[in-house]
Amino acid sequence: MSPQRTRLRLNGGAALRGTRAGAVRGLRLAAEHILTESRKRVPIEEATLERSGTATVDEADLTAAVSYDTPYAVRQHEELTYRHDAGRTAKYLEGPMAEQAGQAAEIIAAQLRRSLRG
Repeated sequence: MSPQRTRLRLNGGAALRGTRAGAVRGLRLAAEHILTESRKRVPIEEATLERSGTATVDEADLTAAVSYDTPYAVRQHEELTYRHDAGRTAKYLEGPMAEQAGQAAEIIAAQLRRSLRG
């Protein structure tokens, strides 16, 4: 029996572009997941703080951010002595980020795998 030959061509540029696109998509979905979880804990009076939450992705640096943009967002996050409605807390972003880090990593990994199958 003669040996079989197989030729494999890899379009490295396309693979890298697809992987990068998957990473961006994964970061966006992971950031949105963290935002959703943190909104469940944001101190709420008139929902202004909750509505100010955003998830962004810097595609050039492959970084994601979740932020709240009101003059009092940082103070509400850091002040542990403030009283809040049931289920609403200080550290409304830090807590969900720590608790959901594994899930966020899974979301990113799933999108990377998907881009490689593409």
